[in-house]
Amino acid sequence: MNPYILSTLLFGLGLGTTITFASSHWLLAWMALEMNTLAIIPLMAQHHHPRAVEATTKYFLTQATAAAMLLFASTTTAWLTAQWAIQQMTHPLPSTILILALSLKIGLAPVHSWLPEVLQGFDLTTGLILSTWQKLAPFALLLQMQPAGTTLLIILRLTSTLVGGWGGLNQTQLRNVLAYSSIAHLGWMVLVLQFSPTLALLALLTYITMTSSTFLTFNLNKSTNITSLAISWAKSPALTCLTPLILLSLGGLPPLTRFMPKWLILQDLTNQDLPCTATLAALTALLSLYFYLRLSYAMTLTMAPNNLIGITPWRTHHSQLTLPLAFFTMLTLLLLPLTPSALALLSPY
Repeated sequence: MNPYILSTLLFGLGLGTTITFASSHWLLAWMALEMNTLAIIPLMAQHHHPRAVEATTKYFLTQATAAAMLLFASTTTAWLTAQWAIQQMTHPLPSTILILALSLKIGLAPVHSWLPEVLQGFDLTTGLILSTWQKLAPFALLLQMQPAGTTLLIILRLTSTLVGGWGGLNQTQLRNVLAYSSIAHLGWMVLVLQFSPTLALLALLTYITMTSSTFLTFNLNKSTNITSLAISWAKSPALTCLTPLILLSLGGLPPLTRFMPKWLILQDLTNQDLPCTATLAALTALLSLYFYLRLSYAMTLTMAPNNLIGITPWRTHHSQLTLPLAFFTMLTLLLLPLTPSALALLSPY
């Protein structure tokens, strides 16, 4: 792609997300979300492959449906309450439609089925943008809405954690595994959104950090399925030693970074007299931990088959920048000692 066109698209992508952050009016937020979607569509379809074009079409139709629902719900709110402000969502009907629209945009269960199919059709770089940056704008609107503990939101929370863990168990494609991992982590974020928005934001930031390091690792090794992980040791032995720690951090094991937000979320749910919800969330985390362990086992404890397909590759020089990978890997593994600072930030809430 022409670098000038690429710069323009990336600028539009960043501008749409920034306008969503700053908006307090539903029409402005809708316009920014549309700008964000239209900017990423050419990036998705830049590889003229039938699978990429199909995934781009599915993504466009899904986002257009969610945008139409959001516009309909916001105009209904203005008709019923004469309010366009995002913080003034008082009527239950448009609030429910808006929660469903934003859930469809970020891929919360049970409106999640588009995410694994779409992510599988893109390369790992585009998948990284879709799994991280594209979550920011809808999640910012959910934070501004401050949705109450409705039955719908409780179903979305627990279903996402369960579906995200259950759906990734039998996957062999790494992008499908990461898609279900995204669904499960979003369930954890929305789980605590009502009680502690700052803690939900902390969980989102740690998720983006760890998902970025995972995508960059797989992109460096050119791995797309579990079988190809077995020859990673021949391409980059040091990174192969670190990758299981990154995956276990995604699973939430101490003393790694992701243990911090999960621990704080379970503690907050217990303080809100929701022990059953906390227990169910912790049990569903075991499902996610299983497929992270499966990936770790395939990468470090198995050997490639001795045939023409599994010939040990040469360690050629790669063109990918390793500084972002090193930065995100360090954050993924070493942020747990900052838990007291996180607790001090969250103490007013």
